[in-house]
Amino acid sequence: MDVKSKILIIGGTGNIGKYLVEASAKAGHPTFALVRESTISDPKRAAIIESFKSLGVIFLHGDLHNHQQLVNAIKQVDIVISAVGGDLVAHQVKIIEAIKEAGNIKRFLPSEFGVDVDRANAVEPAASLNRTKVEIRRAIEAEGTPYTYLVSNGFAGYLNYILNNFGDSFSASPPRDKIVILGDGNPKVVFTKEEDIAAYTIKAADDLRTLNKSVYITPPANTLSYNEIVSLWEKKIGKTLEKIYVPGDEVLKKIQEASMPLKLLLSLAYTFFVKGEIANFEIKASFGMEATELYPDVKYTTLDEYLSQFVSN
Repeated sequence: MDVKSKILIIGGTGNIGKYLVEASAKAGHPTFALVRESTISDPKRAAIIESFKSLGVIFLHGDLHNHQQLVNAIKQVDIVISAVGGDLVAHQVKIIEAIKEAGNIKRFLPSEFGVDVDRANAVEPAASLNRTKVEIRRAIEAEGTPYTYLVSNGFAGYLNYILNNFGDSFSASPPRDKIVILGDGNPKVVFTKEEDIAAYTIKAADDLRTLNKSVYITPPANTLSYNEIVSLWEKKIGKTLEKIYVPGDEVLKKIQEASMPLKLLLSLAYTFFVKGEIANFEIKASFGMEATELYPDVKYTTLDEYLSQFVSN
């Protein structure tokens, strides 16, 4: 029987992190989560912490700003996956330094979980976030750290929020009368359920084929234009929606006027929906591989299936 690699997840109680921890444990990997002591006792995180305990997850106390704690944690595992967000993305240089000192890691997956930052041309403030991720990539490569870059594209969990014009309506389901579409709605976008993103990530993390490569999650049934996604929803509810198209220059104006975090989300949306920067290039073997081709055994949730949950809401 193969011995499963030990996996450490940093940022494991966050948006995508909790799915990564669960996927790793359920795949049989000895799974470690780096957590602050304050997180363990935080009532808001109690449910997540308890679910991790039930899965046999091992908690290691520490954070990015304590070098020795990081090194000690990393020495206990084989693979490090970072799922940190926001300002902490830039601080992943501390993980790279700790990995170098530990000297035992066979793979590092930095916090990507979005577009291919080496190929997507974003507008601010998304452009700054992408530049930071690019800098982390170059730092990893400069140190010779073995890596895999996970390009997840869109999270399905945000789809209802997006279809409701980025929270203009706090509806439990997509609109049933009129819908706002950024740009002309024709560029292809990709949305995948977070549980599936996590499953692909854990498989890619421990696969020799993906060493020093980018892995792209672009399920064929989930690679659709915004117009096609709206059409799927219309078929679900048996109704044609009124469509309000917002030209690209108006979207740029909305980005300028918005405050954070909406400003960031709109800048990402402009990159996705107006400019079509997700699926506008060929994935070549020289730099990347496609997850559904690598792991056909993962039965991903299609967008058609995902939208079904909202019909009765």
